[in-house]
Amino acid sequence: MIHSRRINEGKQNLGASFNIKAKARDLRKRMTEVKKILWTHLRKKQMSGFYFRRQHPYGIYILDFYCFEANLALEVDGRIHLDQKEYDDERTRFLESSGLKVLRFNNEDIEICPDWVLGEIRNHLITRSLNRGIPFPIFTRERRRWKNSISPLGETGKGVKSE
Repeated sequence: MIHSRRINEGKQNLGASFNIKAKARDLRKRMTEVKKILWTHLRKKQMSGFYFRRQHPYGIYILDFYCFEANLALEVDGRIHLDQKEYDDERTRFLESSGLKVLRFNNEDIEICPDWVLGEIRNHLITRSLNRGIPFPIFTRERRRWKNSISPLGETGKGVKSE
């Protein structure tokens, strides 16, 4: 059981308990429509090659979406969050104290202007990866061969796939 101990003690879930993990599994099965919309754009490394997890356990909390490479947590706030502002603020303080950047979006933002939401996420991924010295990957849908190219930021390196 050494493997399971590593998973439990890893930074990715910050020692989340079995109950939190079980609840996260259940939440993945019952995602809201708005979260499903956002997930269709984040899954399978579609967001500039960054891997996102959905309903990810982290300590005593469950993050709506989480990118380990960029230390980024995305929270989608529905109507219930209007009444629990203090809880959300405490939760955000805890997550940021552990090194995560937390981005919050309302349901309406995702429904009405999803391109703006995706642009905000992409901007944070770019700045976080550049600040940490991680090369920013650019992917297309076809996964064949890589060729050297110049990224939108003017950096040379692997990024765009050749056809």
